[in-house]
Amino acid sequence: MQGPVCPLPLKHDDQIILGHGSGGRLTHDLIKNIFLPYLSSPPLLQADDFARLNKPDGEVIISTDCHIVSPLFFPGGDIGRLAVCGTVNDIAVSGAQPLYLTAGFILEEGLPIHTLVRILESMRAAAHEAGIQIVAGDTKVVEKGKADGVFITTTGLGFLPQGRSINGRQAQPGDVILVSGSVGDHGIAVLAERGELGFSTQIQSDVAPLNGLIQELLAAAPHTHVLRDPTRGGLATTLNEIAAQSQVGMLLHENAIPIQPAVRAACEMLGFDPLYIANEGKVIAIVPPQEAEAALQAMRCHPYGNLASRIGKVTSDFNGRVLLKTSIGATRVLDMLAGEILPRIC
Repeated sequence: MQGPVCPLPLKHDDQIILGHGSGGRLTHDLIKNIFLPYLSSPPLLQADDFARLNKPDGEVIISTDCHIVSPLFFPGGDIGRLAVCGTVNDIAVSGAQPLYLTAGFILEEGLPIHTLVRILESMRAAAHEAGIQIVAGDTKVVEKGKADGVFITTTGLGFLPQGRSINGRQAQPGDVILVSGSVGDHGIAVLAERGELGFSTQIQSDVAPLNGLIQELLAAAPHTHVLRDPTRGGLATTLNEIAAQSQVGMLLHENAIPIQPAVRAACEMLGFDPLYIANEGKVIAIVPPQEAEAALQAMRCHPYGNLASRIGKVTSDFNGRVLLKTSIGATRVLDMLAGEILPRIC
């Protein structure tokens, strides 16, 4: 007589359930059938809990970030593209070439599988555009109501050529401050998708991998002192961070800072300052004056830098502070952002 047997689990192929995070067959099926077709690479296919990576001469650069955004999809991007590009850019602003990425997923019970597939397709496309491999990952599932559909944590690895040193402590009086394009696009695009603007807009998020642009910039301006992507807190907060790190002052010119008319209009209506709105596809470059024009032209020749502008200079005055020369000739202090303007946008 046959003894009792455990029944086969019911097939679940249209939404995430708690069993997908159990570590058992459902977890393996999720990885095999959903994740690997989109994020496959030779190290991932080894199915180990680690990845062996070849290291060329130079230093290893590592950065990690958690990504949450509501809604998951917005004009110009989604949480998957955001997760890849955000960490690629954090590696790239060190002057390193990003090569590898790991990804951790927190999935909420009830998340439609087709939504996850859309996110993974976007991650695959962004990784291909950036020229990187996703080499390791992990997945956990939480009860319904304990997450916003999906949270993604990414860790990036890059390799820095010997002799290159770019960081927030390197800004020097006389340096020129450049930005690769219009500011505030990402934050306003996300807000518009939530239906919180009160009017329609065609603003697209600027989320993009910037490692190609940065490598071209560095070829033209090899003595670049600082690179930074102005994400949360926007342009103003990021420059305040650099001014404090380098113990220098900065003077910006309001008329020189590129802002799309639609972004400016939305900010005026809502009482926001676009200089504090998040970006996900822009880079600040602080370069010696003799390399400023070459750096500017290199950025303008790249698709993600066609609106690059010279927006100010580094000075030995007003140590650690950022000042803005306004369009009417007045000067005001740009403080660091004290709180959060828009929640859950990067």
